[in-house]
Amino acid sequence: MNSFGGEYLNFHFKTLGCKVNQYETQAMKEALIKLGNTARDFAPADAVIVNSCTVTAESDRKTRQLINRVRKDNPDAIIVLTGCMVQAFPEKAKSIKEADIIIGNRDISAVIMAINSYESEKLFNVEEHRQKDAYNCPSITDFSERTRAFMKIEDGCNRYCSYCVIPKARGFVRSRSLESINAEARALAENGYIEIVLVGINLSAYGQGTDYDLCDAVETVCSVSGIKRVRLGSLEPDHITDRMLQRLSVQEKFCPQFHLSLQSGCDETLKRMNRHYDTAFYYDLVSRIRNVFSDASITTDIMVGFAGETDEEFRKSVEFVKKIEFARAHIFAYSRRAGTVADRMPNQVINAIKRERAKSMAIAAKQSETEFLKKQVGKIVPVLFEAEKNGVAEGYTPNYTRVCLNEKIDLKGRIINVRITDAFDDYVTGIPI
Repeated sequence: MNSFGGEYLNFHFKTLGCKVNQYETQAMKEALIKLGNTARDFAPADAVIVNSCTVTAESDRKTRQLINRVRKDNPDAIIVLTGCMVQAFPEKAKSIKEADIIIGNRDISAVIMAINSYESEKLFNVEEHRQKDAYNCPSITDFSERTRAFMKIEDGCNRYCSYCVIPKARGFVRSRSLESINAEARALAENGYIEIVLVGINLSAYGQGTDYDLCDAVETVCSVSGIKRVRLGSLEPDHITDRMLQRLSVQEKFCPQFHLSLQSGCDETLKRMNRHYDTAFYYDLVSRIRNVFSDASITTDIMVGFAGETDEEFRKSVEFVKKIEFARAHIFAYSRRAGTVADRMPNQVINAIKRERAKSMAIAAKQSETEFLKKQVGKIVPVLFEAEKNGVAEGYTPNYTRVCLNEKIDLKGRIINVRITDAFDDYVTGIPI
């Protein structure tokens, strides 16, 4: 029995941040259920666990705001604060009085046991990541999305980009075993999932220090009966080799969507960011991908207003984005993070200029997206339908083009060939074949 009042807990999760965080929430949820506790999709509950993000200063503000709201709505509950914000800024986390348990993310099993064995004393426990830490996240058998499941296979990052606090929050690169990947893929397939997206903090570094790599992980999941699609999360460009592209190209289940983190289209800015490539390398990589995968989509993240970014550097970045012709881009303004090299750099860009640059970059990215969608018209493509609302079925092609169909029959969970007939703002429509 759980020692909280001599009874098992009913608990509720609040998750901030990326798909890795969402995966870890699911892993903790399933582990707590195995210990006899009960998950609730809503509060109030005996315990509310907040899994925090810290990628920007705004993320930290949202965490504090959420904790305050959770305590107000659940005055008698155990409030647990864990995740990246706790690990990266333990003293800031410790100052949050509303939380009963404040615990880092170095050991997910320790988080689970702290919740399950809580009595009444406040707990604060943040252990620093160590060089030889092993991958230790529990497996999952379910996910919030019904046709597509995200699978975490890697944790940590050794790149130390000058703007990023994530290495402190996540520690060193560590990789999941191929045997564990295979077992989880089989469990997810048995529960009806037909697409798996492999994710990690630095996914491209999967297998670093071992005799296997990201292609081995993809091949492992592709080998599982019932899994019909395998997709990759965000990738670091300089880790992608011609050999990897060739190995991926022969996997029929592999989806040719490459989310290649760009950050800036200006070499001077990239150097200050401590990125490990330049625009010439990035452009050449995109060209090689398109040569290997005829229907590939290239998506990305682009930062504007980085420390020292001049008008000319920003102009170069916009022009490079136009040159690449991205299928989609996430645009965001640089956010200063205490403890990073970039936070101490001179010539910080003021917020008003950041906002204007974000708008300009978004316009350029949207133009590229529009052109990409237009190029899909006329193609016959397999679409995995994921949702239906008000008579409109929505799904995605292998290259992650969003498709909407006016269909009266339920297509959810099915892969149907569709001839694309029209392109709109952020989706296409077509006719089932």
